Amino acid sequence: MRWLDKSAERTARNIAQRTSRRGFFGKFAGAVVGAATAVPLLPVAKAQENSAPAEEGDSNSCEYWRHCAMDGFLCGCCGGSVTSCPPGTEVSPITWIGTCTNPVDNRNYIISYNDCCGTSSCGNCLCQRNEGDRPVYNPRVANDINWCLGTTSAIYNCTLAVVIGTALDE
Repeated sequence: MRWLDKSAERTARNIAQRTSRRGFFGKFAGAVVGAATAVPLLPVAKAQENSAPAEEGDSNSCEYWRHCAMDGFLCGCCGGSVTSCPPGTEVSPITWIGTCTNPVDNRNYIISYNDCCGTSSCGNCLCQRNEGDRPVYNPRVANDINWCLGTTSAIYNCTLAVVIGTALDE
């Protein structure tokens, strides 16, 4: 067993002399970031141009199909729409997602819930369906966080519900 120890030590010293820690951590970090950006994209089939799902119902109602994981004020009741922020606010680049079933075609869609930020809370059409909500230790699917941290103002106004793609069938 002594020869194994000597061989392992010799190999480790050779590697240490030919590489730097900074180079190793740079390659390691690149691999981790590359894997992290690829993993969230796996369950989403990108939507085709002009292939919005057929919809019916009142988008300003909490019972509207896109609002299945909603927790906030509906932007349609605040001067915006289900996909656009009210004037004077900006959309947060940080989001949470949900998977909702469209009753028209009975397909599941990935919905991006983006907060509109910059002015005081709208206060109209509060919707707290929270279907599929997770505890805060899994922030990308939790909706109890102030998602306005990526904007110039951290003041929350309302929430959008944007279809970003179809969910893959199992």
